[in-house]
Amino acid sequence: MDDIYVYLVDLPTTVPEMVAPCIGGGFTIYLNARLSYQDRVKAYLHALEHVTRNDWSREDVQQIEKEAHDGIV
Repeated sequence: MDDIYVYLVDLPTTVPEMVAPCIGGGFTIYLNARLSYQDRVKAYLHALEHVTRNDWSREDVQQIEKEAHDGIV
């Protein structure tokens, strides 16, 4: 798996996490510091799903999120 960097940041309350590919490879996951520990773990696992499924090679964001929430690989 690529390198993954994780940061706790204050995001809007409607945004549990954000994921961004790094220029040199790997990914950065930003977790919302305003969430509880349990919700941050859920957000982290959700972000990892996007990384492992290589969602950056796809364009349909709505379908990507639907599959991530439905547990479709």
